[in-house]
Amino acid sequence: MPTPLAGKTKLLKSALLLAMLATSVASLASKPESAGQGKSKGQNAQGQAVPVVQIGGYFRDEQRQAVSRYYAGVQAKGKCPPGLAKKNNGCMPPGQAKKWLIGQPLPATLIQYQVPSAVIAQIGVAPSGYKYVRVANDILLVALGTMIVMDAIEDLMKP
Repeated sequence: MPTPLAGKTKLLKSALLLAMLATSVASLASKPESAGQGKSKGQNAQGQAVPVVQIGGYFRDEQRQAVSRYYAGVQAKGKCPPGLAKKNNGCMPPGQAKKWLIGQPLPATLIQYQVPSAVIAQIGVAPSGYKYVRVANDILLVALGTMIVMDAIEDLMKP
């Protein structure tokens, strides 16, 4: 024969189970559709749109032209070292021919230079997760971490 205490315990367990079920259903109902799926491609953690970078397809003609105008002015002002200015090869040092490929990691042995802020002001800040670097006579967009070359503006000071 069941004791009065056993009946109360069973009733208490049932009430507790019902309360847990109700709160879990309520929490599931309040989550947005995208919950648990991570951030969408083309969106940052705040859900704002970010540019999607495709290999070889980031730089537009306007950006290429702006960079060409900038570096044409640099070369016209005589910023090349005297020995390189006479070679009429766009200030490229010997042995610095193109040693990188779009879609491949940038070799660690290549000397990288910071892209001038005046150029960044004209072409825009690199997308999140990427950076611009100058290697010889080229501006490259590389992925942070992997250093994969995503796109390039080549031959900056080509005569």
